[in-house]
Amino acid sequence: MPIIAPSVLAADFANLQRDIEMINRSDAQWIHLDVMDGVFVPNISYGMPVIKAIDELSDKVMDVHLMIVQPERYIKDFKEVGADVLTVHYEASTHLHRTIQAIKDEGMKAGVALNPHTPVHLMEDIIKDIDLLLIMSVNPGFGGQKFIQHTYEKIVQAAELIDRKNAEVLIEIDGGVSPGNAAQLTQLGADVLVAGSAVFSAPHPEEVINEMAYL
Repeated sequence: MPIIAPSVLAADFANLQRDIEMINRSDAQWIHLDVMDGVFVPNISYGMPVIKAIDELSDKVMDVHLMIVQPERYIKDFKEVGADVLTVHYEASTHLHRTIQAIKDEGMKAGVALNPHTPVHLMEDIIKDIDLLLIMSVNPGFGGQKFIQHTYEKIVQAAELIDRKNAEVLIEIDGGVSPGNAAQLTQLGADVLVAGSAVFSAPHPEEVINEMAYL
């Protein structure tokens, strides 16, 4: 059974409390929160006050994905607003090991995200230091994009690396995830599925979450 992490980026922000309460009722275990700065990705999302408000509305695991430059500047701040898992991008972190250690020092799980063009083998030296490997299956910055097929191969490569290094790391997939590909992603080794448009654009979002949760 995969962990389902509905992505708030696709929620209705005019009815955010309603959408969070829907997630609370569902079998989702995590809530995925994308933070974008308009620099690392060509879009700006929401910041710490929104994350704090969501944390106060929900007991789910707060899975915060930083698509920002110099993420190390804000580690303590995201802990204070409720982040349980904090993921930074390989491409945005000059001193990745130091950043990972700083996240762990704040008591959070530490994740590293890879853009679609970034190969898995670059994680060789740090895989044992992290808790989560997030594989982007679309180009980061916008919701509703088409799933990149090469992701399937990257999941297999990630699973092999984790096994070979005897690491305890969850594989998370973010982008274009839906009930149509969730089973295959899980079978190949994905542990956490981030779903945005597939959930919030559906007539019955809670049913979509529960369908993917019980593959």
